[in-house]
Parts: sequence; structure tokens; C-alpha cells
Amino acid sequence: MEYKFKASEFEGPLDLLLHLIKQENVNIFDINIADITNQYLKYIEHMEQLNLNIDSEYLVMASELIELKSRELLPHDETSDEDEEDPKEQLINRLVEYQKYKEVSAELKVFESERKELFSKLPSLLEEFHDDKVKINDDVSLDDLLQAFMKFQEKKAYEKPLNTVVARKEYSVHKRGREIVQRLKKSKHMNFEDLFDIYTKEYVVVTFLAVLNLAKNGELLIKQDRNLDTIVLSVKGDS
Repeated sequence: MEYKFKASEFEGPLDLLLHLIKQENVNIFDINIADITNQYLKYIEHMEQLNLNIDSEYLVMASELIELKSRELLPHDETSDEDEEDPKEQLINRLVEYQKYKEVSAELKVFESERKELFSKLPSLLEEFHDDKVKINDDVSLDDLLQAFMKFQEKKAYEKPLNTVVARKEYSVHKRGREIVQRLKKSKHMNFEDLFDIYTKEYVVVTFLAVLNLAKNGELLIKQDRNLDTIVLSVKGDS
């Protein structure tokens, strides 16, 4: 048999043995010690002919295989201790464990390769994104508005009918903002929750963003008499 592989391709004698077993297309539990020993020794001899340095662990395994081969050739000693583990079984168990290790290592290498494609960012303060110019007003903070919005969503979740089918419609934050201003000019005042007359995800999100945009631009007056009380909206100058 011609050997075309290098010693660097194997991580140790067990790795080489697994390669030889796979090459012979046999099950680990059905290996023939004599055959596998001959193949292993041919590989060692081939490496010596190439004047390549052979690690001592490969030579140790060679001596173990030669001992196993000689044991099988000799008559079985019936007086030997039955509790003593068979050296062949010991070798097979080592090969099975090493094969499991190789399979897990291959999976870990895949995870390592995938992780290299991910880039993480160290935690940083969010103060750089804080804009002191954006304010609701002195009575109501952004947290108050968010709490009112979450409370509204919880209430609507219980009122939502089962198996509702809603046709999609495109909404613009600017257009929705103009609609809110027109409604407030007619009614003067309006509760925050009354703005959400249509309960779809797109409509609710656009309406909330429109309220924030109007407040940011100073077009909206938002009041709350007491903490957690109803939030009332009006157009600035009409209150």
C-alpha cells in the first residue's frame, strides 16, 4: 500500500489508528489486531524511510500493538484473572472515546468559525444619545407617555376579538400628525387613548410616533393632573 499522507495530518497515534480503520472500512469493534498492527507498522516504516522524525508516542503505540498481536497469536491462558480487562477492549474503548472527542471538536470548530463572523460591542453609556432639546413639557415626561401607551396596549389586548383579519394600509408619521392636529383643533382636548381609534400594529405605532414628533416640534400640549392619571392632549395656543 502506498502512503500519501504526512505525520502532521494526525494529532497522535489514536488519530492514525482511526484513519487506518476507516481506510479498511471496518467497524471499530470488529478490528483485527493483526491487520491493524501490520498497517500501523508499515506506516512507521514508511516514515523512517522518509527520514522524518517520529514522535515517541507513535513508537509507544507500535509496541502496544505488537504486544496485543503477540497475545492473540499465543494460546489463551484460562488460568488468567477473568476480572482483568482485555487489552484489546481497552484499545477499542480508547478509540471510541477519541472518536467522540474528534466529533465534538469538529462541531466546536464550526461554532468557532461562526463566532468569528460576529462582532460585539462593549457596553457604553447612552448619555451620548440624550438630547436635552427634546422635551414633552413640564407636566408630563416621556416615561409618563410610555407608561400610558403600554397601559393602553394591555387594555386593548384583552378587548381584541379572536381570529381578526385586518387589511394592511400604509401610514405616514407626518400625515398622521396632521390628522391629530386637525382633530384636536376641532375638539380642543382629547384623551391620549382616544387617538388610537384603529387598533392595528402599524396604526398604533405610527400614531404614537406622530405624538412624539408633534411634542418634539412644540405643536402639542400634554397634561396629566396626577401621576398615572389620564393624559390629555391639546394643540398649543388652543387650550
